[in-house]
Amino acid sequence: MRGEYQQLVDEISAALGAPATLEDRDFALIAFGAHGGDDDLELTMDPVRTRSILQRRSTAAVRAWFEAFGIARAQTPLRIPPDPAAGVFKGRICLPVRHRGVVHGYVWLLDDEHLAGLDLAVPFADPRLAQAMETAARIGALLAAEARAGAELGELLRDLLTARPGGREAARGTLREALGPAADGPLAVVAVAPWRMTGDGEGEGETERAGDGTGSALAAQSGVAAMCAVPGVLPDGSAALAALIRLRATASPAPARTAADRLLRSPRAGRRVASGPSESAYPGLAAAGVGTPRRGLTEAHVAWAEALGAARAAAAERRLGPVAEWAGIGPYRVLTGLAAGHAADPAVLPLLEGAHTELARTAEVYLDCAGQAGRAAAALGIHRQTLYYRLGRVEQLTGLDLDDGEGRLLLHMTLKATRLEQA
Repeated sequence: MRGEYQQLVDEISAALGAPATLEDRDFALIAFGAHGGDDDLELTMDPVRTRSILQRRSTAAVRAWFEAFGIARAQTPLRIPPDPAAGVFKGRICLPVRHRGVVHGYVWLLDDEHLAGLDLAVPFADPRLAQAMETAARIGALLAAEARAGAELGELLRDLLTARPGGREAARGTLREALGPAADGPLAVVAVAPWRMTGDGEGEGETERAGDGTGSALAAQSGVAAMCAVPGVLPDGSAALAALIRLRATASPAPARTAADRLLRSPRAGRRVASGPSESAYPGLAAAGVGTPRRGLTEAHVAWAEALGAARAAAAERRLGPVAEWAGIGPYRVLTGLAAGHAADPAVLPLLEGAHTELARTAEVYLDCAGQAGRAAAALGIHRQTLYYRLGRVEQLTGLDLDDGEGRLLLHMTLKATRLEQA
């Protein structure tokens, strides 16, 4: 399938006499045309295109900048002017890649001297542009077919991970048939949280399009066998992404970590934040988790719970992430199983008030250091006497004795559980 896209992009490049690139709707690179030799490479590239080709995707800020010109709603080619402040040193011609009214991607051309005379006002009057748009329509049909196939696998995976036992068994059988021999081999489940569903705050209104933001190009580039968005699985009601990854062996989860790293670079990974043309604008941070690798699909739902717990732990403790494995998250393996809203023990509630943030952090660091005052004071950058004073205030607020093992355990677990809920 990837080869077909490359051939079609080459056709557009030949028709218009300029190198073209193809990206899916989420700006993941699918194919690109040759950009000439080293001598004229600098003349035909700018930072945004270079980054797109080298990193296989554009940043969220670049995507937002281009979408502001209405490309997601465009039915015909349109010109976009250069903006050096955004890293767009050369103007662009955008050919929307649509199928049955739904945009599935974009073909991009640098608007240089080769295309200066191209009249976009009447796009099909120019035979070169008419041929390019016909090819773009063929690309749209391929992307739509690939998206439908991926959506079907995603629906099966979602049922396998979240349905009741009866529905889970049916989904397992159908997904096993669809994946072939790989379904019985070593597999890992990856969770990326949070994950923005297609249309979250975007207002495109294209209801024909799959709603979970799991594009086919994203799956292909990340080595994913199947993936889906699972809504409402985080304490705040946000969605998370589930991805099923093929492994060489259950003892070698490296492909799952690599896939998680790539998925984290998707513009849908993280909470939506205000963005502008600056490259420093990006969605709210996301984290990823990897469940214990297993053979076959029988315990995939257990691996999903592990992966989601590891992703939440990585978000709560950045030292664990951005990608954390279930085996490496320590006490969070227990804490992620607690029901939402039940993290704080009543004795610790006074310490969790905003006025006592510094005391709570002091207590957590002290307990992380196994109650060793010297280590804790060094980690906090304070004098040991200051540490003792703060710990005395913690005991006054909570009524807990920090010389007592159970008191320490209650305080430590409550502080960690609260961190987990607030992540």
